Amino acid sequence: MMTQKKIFCEECRNDVDYMITEVPMTGTIKKTTYHYTGKEAHCHDCGSLLYVPKINDYNLKALYDVYRTANGIIPLEHIMAIPEKYAIGKRPLSLLLGWGEQTFSRYYDGDIPTKQYSDMLTRLYNDPAYYSEILEAGKDSFKSPASYEKSRKTVDTLLGRGLDTANESKISIAIRYLLNRCEDITPLALQKALYYIQGFYNAFYHTFLFSEDCEAWVHGPVYRDIYYRYRDYHFDPIASASDFDDTILTTQEKTVFDSVIKYFCCYSGKVLEHFTHNETPWLSARKDLSASAPSERIITQESIHEYFSAVKDKYHMVTPNDIRVYAQDMFTNL
Repeated sequence: MMTQKKIFCEECRNDVDYMITEVPMTGTIKKTTYHYTGKEAHCHDCGSLLYVPKINDYNLKALYDVYRTANGIIPLEHIMAIPEKYAIGKRPLSLLLGWGEQTFSRYYDGDIPTKQYSDMLTRLYNDPAYYSEILEAGKDSFKSPASYEKSRKTVDTLLGRGLDTANESKISIAIRYLLNRCEDITPLALQKALYYIQGFYNAFYHTFLFSEDCEAWVHGPVYRDIYYRYRDYHFDPIASASDFDDTILTTQEKTVFDSVIKYFCCYSGKVLEHFTHNETPWLSARKDLSASAPSERIITQESIHEYFSAVKDKYHMVTPNDIRVYAQDMFTNL
């Protein structure tokens, strides 16, 4: 027995304290009667039965819970756990399942699903591999690539699909580090950050970190495979990467990465594009091409080496942290 505070009593014509007791109840759903334990509220002064909205909601849920159990329908708590478990919104999940936009939301709010839909939801709740298959088959239903990638990473974690960093390319590791450390980075800005990492790493340590070539596209240096990996983001920031273990980086790699993030990733992708349009490697690769002409011409490693080595000497750089002066100078001269 529990005493609550103040609800209006019709008999006493006043706000009164009331007592809650558990009582056996019956209810009917689809012409079938079910027995369950519910609650009643009684006025503390006169003993009259009171209507308390939250107790009425409790009794309705208790009836539905008995119905769900008797008919093999997924519990409401399991339905409510699915979006959080897989990091997906209610509407995107409904569309992913091929349902109406609000169907899952109705079930989330308490409506009872059909047995067919209940069985699907039960399997989703219990089997991340099943969800993974549905997610991949329906990835085009997502309006935001970031939403898909967030859910993809979540289910991969549940399935124990960790990254094999021993076989991961340096450029992919750099990307994950950038996406982990930068709050907002668009595909355009990502391409330019990779280019500056490649250039300055070579200038300071006399070797190229990435084996991939970049090309002299209209909007500056581009790594083709990386473009196709993230092109669906268009001008939107790429989904962030979580839990990066920076112990896989050498001190030299981390120093260059952090300096590029600090002094170049503070600018927009468009600003960085203008930087590269004023630098010899991109200009020499495009040569006589018009400003809007498509190009697959390679920005050679030789031109990158010569340019960034010259920049290092010109600005008297001693450590990668000294690239700050070059970045500021480029921005001032835009």
